[in-house]
Amino acid sequence: MAGGLGGLGMGGGEMPFNAEINVTSLVDVAFVLLIIFMITAPIMQGGVDVELPRAEARPLAAKEGMVVTVDRSGRIFVDETPITYNDFRVTFRSLVTTRKPTGVYLRADSRVAYGDVVRTLAVIRAAGVQNVGLVAEEEEQK
Repeated sequence: MAGGLGGLGMGGGEMPFNAEINVTSLVDVAFVLLIIFMITAPIMQGGVDVELPRAEARPLAAKEGMVVTVDRSGRIFVDETPITYNDFRVTFRSLVTTRKPTGVYLRADSRVAYGDVVRTLAVIRAAGVQNVGLVAEEEEQK
């Protein structure tokens, strides 16, 4: 019965069983996902495309406030969410009451009619917001 183990273990001339996990493919997948996230993250930070007017002022950065944007066609966005003017007029007060922003930043495209900007500003002020900032691009010094 020498060698009567029937090939189990080392006696049968077979290779020993390897119980280690091969992580090479796992690392490859992790690197591919990391590269995908690195490429798509800046694309997802887009926002609403507006051409801000230029003024001789310090640029404002929206920190803890709410951003209201009026694009070139007069559409209104609240923090990148599109909303009609009628819905904006009806719901903005409750949105301010719920979120309690420290301020509201109004961004308007330079090609938007002045009346559209004034109407939007009037709704913001009627909602009880005292701190409204008008966002503009920094003017180039000559």
